[in-house]
Amino acid sequence: MRTETPWSTLPARDHLLAGAGGAAGAPVLDVVVPVYNEEKDLEPCVLRLHEHLARTFPYAFRITVADNASTDRTPEVAERLARSLPGVRSFRLEEKGRGRALRTVWTHSDAPVLAYMDVDLSTDLNALLPLVAPLISGHSDLAIGSRLARSSRVVRGTKREFISRAYNIILRSSLAARFSDAQCGFKAIRREVAQRLLPMVEDTGWFFDTEMLVLAERAGLRIHEVPVDWVDDPDSTVHIVRTATDDLKGVWRVGRALAVGALPLDRLARPFGDDPRDRAIGGVPGGLARQLVGFCVVGALSTLFYLALYSLFRLGTGPQLANGAALLVSAVANTAANRRLTFGVRGRGGAVRHQAQGLVVFAIGLALTSGSLAALGAASGSPSHGTELAVLVAANLAATVLRFLLFRAWVFPERERGNAVTAPVPAASFPAADPANPLCDAAVPAPPTAETPAETTPDPRNAR
Repeated sequence: MRTETPWSTLPARDHLLAGAGGAAGAPVLDVVVPVYNEEKDLEPCVLRLHEHLARTFPYAFRITVADNASTDRTPEVAERLARSLPGVRSFRLEEKGRGRALRTVWTHSDAPVLAYMDVDLSTDLNALLPLVAPLISGHSDLAIGSRLARSSRVVRGTKREFISRAYNIILRSSLAARFSDAQCGFKAIRREVAQRLLPMVEDTGWFFDTEMLVLAERAGLRIHEVPVDWVDDPDSTVHIVRTATDDLKGVWRVGRALAVGALPLDRLARPFGDDPRDRAIGGVPGGLARQLVGFCVVGALSTLFYLALYSLFRLGTGPQLANGAALLVSAVANTAANRRLTFGVRGRGGAVRHQAQGLVVFAIGLALTSGSLAALGAASGSPSHGTELAVLVAANLAATVLRFLLFRAWVFPERERGNAVTAPVPAASFPAADPANPLCDAAVPAPPTAETPAETTPDPRNAR
């Protein structure tokens, strides 16, 4: 199922049919089990997973064991399972890293829905079909299992529970994440989304999941959450302290990249109207609802900033001068915030012009607020500070509608919105499918990144 669409957009989500894998015999679902030195747990895991899928899953499936450079008998066990069970394949990587394993196998998979789960099968397998159903139906782009949902049932130690919830708080406060559980080893993604998203994900270890979800959410992709029943594995070999340290470094790196607009998230945009209900709505400009919400949020914060500055400046000067200075500073900040957050204009091109046009809009606000203050002074002589603030709030609200219209039509017109940081790459520039590749009948490999250079990317012909 090759996606022939411009690199700058994703196709509309469609319901996958039973034979949606593409080539003859291709599965709809490819479940990856990344392993490292799991010779004891691998066989019972794959047998249980295979039996469950064969009994309950209504589509063709595949189980891929992704061996992360194991040094024990794990590769032998994986090969034996691949020979004895239909729909099971093994894949050997010579470098460690769960994220590296997932990115490599997902990149070369021919299944339209890709999933993974940890080898310990801590998650109840009854959640697997609810996990992938929204992706098969076309409702969502990614799906994750959540141990922190209200209806989830979780059995694990106090220390792990505390770490998981603390990490979730960090993500929500620093990266504004809205998903509830970034590290649950139970996730799925549509293949056309993975082809665009995975090249942007730098991490090759445990932070891979979090980075993928944050970028997907910031790009506006739909993430479905499934409450899961989870029983923690007491024999887990995950090094908690080292993993937590790496995760915090990843949070800082991703947060910095998002703050400076260094990620071309517009490549992940869905076309407006990919939901059939949207197609019945006529005359609504694309992105208007999102822009209104963003403008209101930025406006509310700017108003609070403006009032704080006015109160500060008012301590040492008159109301008109304090109003002008506070409005000037807050206007520059407001224009910059709306430029990036509301209208999606990235890069430095046109920034000076946008600020100059924003100052014209500022002049309109200054005239309204200064006129209001002058009228108040003429009417009451010496109004209280609280009365001045109330009049200023009313004047700013009156100017809000006009400010939004000027921003949308003049300062940030449609042609300038969503400018990519880097030049888009045409879809035709990617190599065609390799018919000799046993793992991928119609794969579209991702461009090599700094951490996965082309000369060290594992050959998919290593699949058995």
